[in-house]
Amino acid sequence: MIILLLLLSVALIILLTVKWNIHPFLALLTAALFYALCAGMSFESILSSIEQGFGGTLGKIGLVILLGIIIGAFLENSGGAYKMAEVVLKLIGKKNVHAVMGIIGYIVSIPVFSDSGFIILNPLNKSLSKRAGLSIGGTAVALILGLLLTHVMVPPTPGPIAAAAILDADIGLVMLFGILVSAISLVVAIIYSKRYAGKTYIDPNPEMSEDEIEQKMKDAPSAFKSFLPILIPILLIVGKSLVEFSLADTYSEVFWYKLITFIGSPVIALLIGMLLSFLLPKNFDLKLLSDSGWVGKALISASTIILITGAGGIFGKILQNSGIGDTLANLFSGVSLGIWLPFLLTAAIKTAQGSSTVALITAASIMAPLMVSMGFDTEAQKALLVIAIGAGALVVPHANDSGFWVVTQLTGMDVKTGYKLYTFGAFLVGLFAALVVFLISFFI
Repeated sequence: MIILLLLLSVALIILLTVKWNIHPFLALLTAALFYALCAGMSFESILSSIEQGFGGTLGKIGLVILLGIIIGAFLENSGGAYKMAEVVLKLIGKKNVHAVMGIIGYIVSIPVFSDSGFIILNPLNKSLSKRAGLSIGGTAVALILGLLLTHVMVPPTPGPIAAAAILDADIGLVMLFGILVSAISLVVAIIYSKRYAGKTYIDPNPEMSEDEIEQKMKDAPSAFKSFLPILIPILLIVGKSLVEFSLADTYSEVFWYKLITFIGSPVIALLIGMLLSFLLPKNFDLKLLSDSGWVGKALISASTIILITGAGGIFGKILQNSGIGDTLANLFSGVSLGIWLPFLLTAAIKTAQGSSTVALITAASIMAPLMVSMGFDTEAQKALLVIAIGAGALVVPHANDSGFWVVTQLTGMDVKTGYKLYTFGAFLVGLFAALVVFLISFFI
């Protein structure tokens, strides 16, 4: 009965978000209450689960999400994303447009949402593709797959951060595994984009001239400044995890150890990144930090993901307190799906309702009570579990995903071509990423 209730709850989320276009926050909250009441939980337990789930989850990562979104807003509005693109172009060469766009997307999507990143970089992609005589079909797919890989696997993107919080995984280790798996998968994405997607010719038809793009890059901050708000927080967070992992027993009371663990905590690291992002505007004005400035607009856009994350925390806590973990553990006791279970679960949710972030949060909430019984009990295993869920969130984008329409409409692809090039490509790359996670799981 409890398994049937879980399936009905997930189906309810899909029905509310896809058929009736209900906001994911309300859909997750409704599904959580539906499950709790039907499972016979006491009113006191339901209330405490709501409070602990919402407050506990956002207490861990609410500020991290907000700070990451502010960094992304400054990179986007200052032109810092274009300056990073210019550096990658110089390093790789304008002839290798597929690799250039995949790598640019991979970097930009760490602090910037994948849809927004595609919109920002699409004019540059069209111009480079036209100059090289290439189909925008291949280069656009390389760009969106690069964007998606870090969007679902590398914090401080909200989806993997929320999943890490729900599963109580170390964010530094999640970053480490996420960068490793997504970087390997990016190679496959670039090869696919060049050898398969690029064979279908679509005229780039650039909307910005070369001169306009050159001017945009001239007005952008320096490459050094542009990379700092992303690289410094990543180095600090990963550094903290590595230090704790290898030196905690010996140096835990030493001042430098305490300092590294303090500045490497996600909130402090991203706070430093946010302060560094304030260096990006050509002429800094305090109005940028106002309600109507870049910060105000970023915080408004952040409210949606904060609410969805909090509702996902409620759903997860209700599942945990209902005792579903023991039931599912008994059900899967004779089945050794291992790391494939979270991948398949997330892929099913993503395919059904469209949002990678909702899929990440929902799947993490379902997996949280199962971690110990399935053997995901060490910090490394919990971090790898987050990445397996992230790989599932790539599979598969189609007509119910806003990113699908952003890509097809901005490139001139028809729906059939979008399925053929983008949807199929995301499926292959997601499946490959899951295979990489599976192979890594043998060594940890």
